[in-house]
Amino acid sequence: MPDNESFRQFLKRLRDEGELIDFEQPIDIRHIATLVDQSDKALMFHNVIGYDVPVVSGIIRSQKRAIMSMGCENYPEIEAKLKRAIDNPIAPRMVETSPNQEIVIEGDDVDLYKLPIPMSSIYDGGPMITAGVVLARDPEFGLNSGIYRFIVKEKNLTGIDIVTPNNMRLFARRAFEAGKPCPISISIGTHPFEIMGSGFRAPLGVDEMAISGGMRGAPVELAQCGTIDVPYIADAEIVIEAEILPTGWVYPEGRFGEFTRLMGGLHWNPIVRVKAVRMRKDAIYYALHMPWENTWLAAPTRYTQIRQALKTAGVAVKDINVTLGGCAFWHAVISIKKQAGEGKNAILAALSVLDLKHVVVVDDDIDVFNPTDVEWAIATRVQADKDVVIISGARGKPLDPSLPVTPPGVVPTTAKMGIDATISEGIPKERFERIAYAYADTAILKDYVEGKRDTVGSTANGGEVAEVAEAILAMVREEPRYYTAIADAFAHYNFETVARALGELHTKGLLWQDARGRMCERGSKHAVQHPSAAKA
Repeated sequence: MPDNESFRQFLKRLRDEGELIDFEQPIDIRHIATLVDQSDKALMFHNVIGYDVPVVSGIIRSQKRAIMSMGCENYPEIEAKLKRAIDNPIAPRMVETSPNQEIVIEGDDVDLYKLPIPMSSIYDGGPMITAGVVLARDPEFGLNSGIYRFIVKEKNLTGIDIVTPNNMRLFARRAFEAGKPCPISISIGTHPFEIMGSGFRAPLGVDEMAISGGMRGAPVELAQCGTIDVPYIADAEIVIEAEILPTGWVYPEGRFGEFTRLMGGLHWNPIVRVKAVRMRKDAIYYALHMPWENTWLAAPTRYTQIRQALKTAGVAVKDINVTLGGCAFWHAVISIKKQAGEGKNAILAALSVLDLKHVVVVDDDIDVFNPTDVEWAIATRVQADKDVVIISGARGKPLDPSLPVTPPGVVPTTAKMGIDATISEGIPKERFERIAYAYADTAILKDYVEGKRDTVGSTANGGEVAEVAEAILAMVREEPRYYTAIADAFAHYNFETVARALGELHTKGLLWQDARGRMCERGSKHAVQHPSAAKA
């Protein structure tokens, strides 16, 4: 990956590695979303009927392309890269000029209908800008970045979807209460570094573009808008300068397909007046495709914040899986290196993160990326009356379709649930010893398919069986042994001989078992006692 890679360089890298398909033939804009949905590659439409600007979509719609976009070798590395960027942000740098100043359209000449903004799904309320990195500035809290959707209402008017409580909503609310518009820039066609930085919900006052810079290893270059006092991303293909008008949350917005893989409901939102559009002469319009193109770079932001919350709680984490089934947003499975009581502590810490709704905490022997393993832990380690934690009245996310309908402007509350699927204190660990088959390292199926033959152990006569029995008794008198370990120690005999020798010891009343099921001498300190004998 080139140092400080641009949006266009990333597209070229996708194309060179066979991850982007170019269509040169005329294609109706109404067909773009469904074609992207059917493709396992990113798609670029060079000849969109009725438009002069090509459209690209699906560029981070797979785990592979998300990994490529961050310059990583594997998916977990994205989280590590984001964590380094949070710890070592690089502030953005202002520049005087940018390529998107080649075409400037202002005032009454602004016409959003000339941009190839596609529809996405059947029930959409209209064409919607989906991949715009929004920069806003508050007099007190400084610069904020985020990604929000803008439904096109008129040639210079849109809505902005800011129903969910976040910093952008706060900025707009403060401007509304002051009776002033809230200026914003919308940068379309930026590198995924800026998309990921904007998608990270940083604390108030933290500049997300500095986090993007930390991921790049270089400052994000910003330039000053011409009609509003806000910067934009200098490398962007298209920049929209606009103001959120102080109308309040009173205009219908949507519907739109959400990260939930469901159609969102109708929202009430402010409206946005577009004051200028700036773009390259050969601009490329980027349409972020829902839901999966929203998912692959969203999940690592959750990993980072969950891990930090658990660290603060003093819980040692092995692995985290923010699951796709939970829309990479609401569900997490966390494996911990448990000490007493930490299953519950881990639940409480994790549920404090963002809008995380359901958490399963497991021991470090469980593979959090294997749903069967996780379900097995729930089935075998959970007592619901002790291990299920339910928290009522927590902050919810309006896009949760299971929530009751709330009046406009009211932030809904939700119930959160944690399942402690770790082994409870006081439960014998041997209850959870997994089935493991003997000779797994030497008896390899492939070798036998290719003709491997085992050696044949000797068969003992009656006297030799007695000798083998005496040798076995001496062995288990010294240390209890599993049956298979005994059979292995006497592998120069065939298995029947070993079984007969053990049977002879049992007949003589000399053989017993310890608490873990290993063979030992009856009456020895290792021998398990029947509960009734212990009471006596």
